[in-house]
Amino acid sequence: MPRKILAGAVVIAIISIGGLFLTSQTGRFNAGDDGAMVLYGNVEIRQVELAFRVSGRLEEVIYEEGDAVTASDLVARLDATPYLDALKVAQAEVAIRTAELSRLEAGLRPAEVDRARARVAEFEAGVRMAQQNYDRRAVLVKSGAVSKQIFDESDAALRVANERLAAAREDLAIAVEGFRSEEIAAAHAGLQAAEAIAASAQTKVNDANLVAPSDGTILSRVNESGSILQAGEPVLTMALTRPVWVRAYVEEPALGRVVPGTLAEIFTDAGPDRPYQGQIGFVSPVAEFTPRTVETPDLRSDLVYQVRIIVEEPDNGLRQGMPVTIRLALSKKADDE
Repeated sequence: MPRKILAGAVVIAIISIGGLFLTSQTGRFNAGDDGAMVLYGNVEIRQVELAFRVSGRLEEVIYEEGDAVTASDLVARLDATPYLDALKVAQAEVAIRTAELSRLEAGLRPAEVDRARARVAEFEAGVRMAQQNYDRRAVLVKSGAVSKQIFDESDAALRVANERLAAAREDLAIAVEGFRSEEIAAAHAGLQAAEAIAASAQTKVNDANLVAPSDGTILSRVNESGSILQAGEPVLTMALTRPVWVRAYVEEPALGRVVPGTLAEIFTDAGPDRPYQGQIGFVSPVAEFTPRTVETPDLRSDLVYQVRIIVEEPDNGLRQGMPVTIRLALSKKADDE
């Protein structure tokens, strides 16, 4: 009988120790000596694939794998010759449209107005002469001194002279008044369209230069100089310096103790005495099954909630996927300081 009791006690002890071990390996929480929550998680460093917005021949890749870059650094460039040529054509069209608009807004030159007045005076004299011929022949045709054909010719000449005078007077009115508002508005629209095309051409020239979106480290060179690239085809892969997150998981009973803004210390195996400072930035509103990467087969079906802790001053000591220990200071938040 004592042997059975002893054996049962040993089994219970083993199960208890095993349960504590599993709990410590799953990203769930333990209580520290001061009652603080302890989580286990992994480092997440965001990566980005750098690509051109335009197609073309890759002229140069400036950085090598492992090089550190800062925001706005030029990391690669395309042969921009086709885009520069298109820009010159667009700029020339803008110049043409600008000159046309200026001509319409300024109206005709004084010399052109004077010439229009002179033409009116010339046609007025022509009308007077044609009227005199008509009047004289109208009398003569009644007496038979001139033929009906000659009189008809005088009548036709008078009508032509009047029509020419009317046209000349319209030209003079246009010259004095200037061009119509509709013509000027159309010229404005044409200039705006040309400017938009030129701006688009300039954007393509700028897009032939690939710059780093933020500070980071080059992870890989996907394409090399001389490659013909399509728009959006990756050239470099880059790990961003910021933000750096730590991903952990908690069960539903612990959600009341894990809230955004809670301060945290992050410990790595390589530097257990040099914690990183951070705070909870996100608690998932949706439950999920415990990820296989952090859970044992027996507990994979348990539902947990993802927690992300923002690292305030990350450095090269934090690597993608690195396991870390998080100690939450439950009594303090970032906005309390």
